[in-house]
Amino acid sequence: MSEEKSEGQRRFEEYWAKQMADPEYRRIYEEESQKKELWLQLVEARYASGLTQQQVAERMGVSQAQVARIEKQGYDAYTLRTLRRYLEALGDDFRLEVVVKKEDVLKELQEVPA
Repeated sequence: MSEEKSEGQRRFEEYWAKQMADPEYRRIYEEESQKKELWLQLVEARYASGLTQQQVAERMGVSQAQVARIEKQGYDAYTLRTLRRYLEALGDDFRLEVVVKKEDVLKELQEVPA
């Protein structure tokens, strides 16, 4: 069941591969993508994997509607298990990373009354 890519999709993928081959562009892109909301990072990861929502859903064993919900802007009911399953469905090239900026944590702790 092979899906043929449209001319536009093929050209975009060639452009994207060229951009990501530039180490400086990739560094800046990855730095900026860490700042994006989780839902957008998930959508971009799925696009990078070349999978549709339906294909991710099949790999996860859920409906396409559930994948759409996971990728919906403003959705915040993620469980760690769901995120792991989503990333596993995308393939081995993807990982989940939690980054805590020490300065932010220390500032928040200082603001909490004792």
